[in-house]
Amino acid sequence: MNTTQITTAQRIKAIVGGSVGNLVEWYDWYAYAAFAIYFSNSFFPDSDLNAQLMNTAGIFAVGFLMRPIGGWIFGSIADKIGRKKAMTLSVLLMSFGSLLIALTPTYKTIGILAPALLLIARLLQGLSVGGEYGVSATYLSEMASENRRGFYSSFQYVTLIGGQLIALGIQLILQKLLLTETQLEE
Repeated sequence: MNTTQITTAQRIKAIVGGSVGNLVEWYDWYAYAAFAIYFSNSFFPDSDLNAQLMNTAGIFAVGFLMRPIGGWIFGSIADKIGRKKAMTLSVLLMSFGSLLIALTPTYKTIGILAPALLLIARLLQGLSVGGEYGVSATYLSEMASENRRGFYSSFQYVTLIGGQLIALGIQLILQKLLLTETQLEE
C-alpha cells in the first residue's frame, strides 16, 4: 500500500485498528497475571497454596520465552502476507489461548492435564503477544505520515499500558462487586 496516497481518515482508521488489536493482546496477557491468585488452585493440586502460585507464575514466565519466537514468526508472516493479516492472526491466536484457559477443566477433574493445557495456552499467547508487538510497531509507523511517525507509533506503548490498566481495573471492579474470594475463584 502506498501510504502517501491514503487520506487522513484512512490513516486514523488504520492506526485505531492496529492499536485496538494491540490493546486486546496486552489485556489478555496481563489479565492472567492479575487473576492468577484466584485461578491457580483450579490448575494445580490443593496441597500447597505457595506451590500453586509459584507454578502459575512459572507458566507466566515461560510465556515470555515465546515472545521473541513469536516476533520472528509473525514478522515473517507479516512480510509474506501483510501486516494487517499478521496482526489479525496474532489476535486470533491470543483469543484461542484465552479460550483454551477458560475451557480447561480443573486439576480435580482432569489431573496433570489441567496445568499442561494451561502451559500450552500460555505458550500460544506468548507467541501471539510477541508477534503482535513487532508487527504492530511496524504497521503503525508505516501507516503514519512521515512527520507523525513517532506520535502514531507511540500508540503501541499506550495500548500496552492500557491493556494492563484495563485488566487491573476489571479486577478491582470485580473485587468490589463480588463479596467473597470464593466467588472470584469460581
